[in-house]
Amino acid sequence: MTIENLLLSITMALAAGLVGCFVIMRRMALAADALSHVALPGIGIALALHISPIFGAAATLFFGGLLVWAVEGKARIGTEAIIGVLFSVALAMGSMMTSGEDLIEALLGGAGVMTWPEISFGLVASIAIIAFVVTQRNKLIIMLVSPDVARTAGIGVRRLNLLFLETFALTIALGLRYLGVLLMGALIIIPAATAKRLANNLTTMLVVAVTIAVAATVIGTWLAGWLHHETGPLIVTFAAAFFALSFLRR
Repeated sequence: MTIENLLLSITMALAAGLVGCFVIMRRMALAADALSHVALPGIGIALALHISPIFGAAATLFFGGLLVWAVEGKARIGTEAIIGVLFSVALAMGSMMTSGEDLIEALLGGAGVMTWPEISFGLVASIAIIAFVVTQRNKLIIMLVSPDVARTAGIGVRRLNLLFLETFALTIALGLRYLGVLLMGALIIIPAATAKRLANNLTTMLVVAVTIAVAATVIGTWLAGWLHHETGPLIVTFAAAFFALSFLRR
């Protein structure tokens, strides 16, 4: 693994660990897996245009987050239900646009040689996600506890919710190269779920989730290169191992 790939995988895992904590607290765990499938049509379009799949995935995920936010305010149904509908449509469209080895890599990931535009985009996006969560975490908590209290405190709930959904979507896009469409949601959910079991406060939860996400990503990626195997299943396996070990603590 090159230094650039290692740095990108670590920043991606940092972002996944931080965002995952708020996804867990908002009870959107299943939405992480469903929303990741929205990337499939973008990957298919990118491959047809001979551009990097990560840019196509990011574009469709960004649009998907915006669509969920817009429909959520009018449909009067939960975010998970809207993402579920979007997931079904995206999966059907994406499966028609990709096939063969391209489909396998899109589903399971593969840390091949990355171009400088991909690396630059990944690093900038990861830093932006980390900065958003760190600076807005108090507002996110207040909005989680009570949207009415958040509005009283002068917080733009609708705007903050949109930013969170787009941050969530962008985090999924960053990990598609390493974990693929099927497994990226797991890196967002499993470390955060483990941290929730072990932590007594939000700060500790964030630190534990980030540590587990980074450790699973680095170990899994290194082992995948050594075994010449897809990166996604190995990263998720190590993350799941940390979750299982958390049950040793009462």
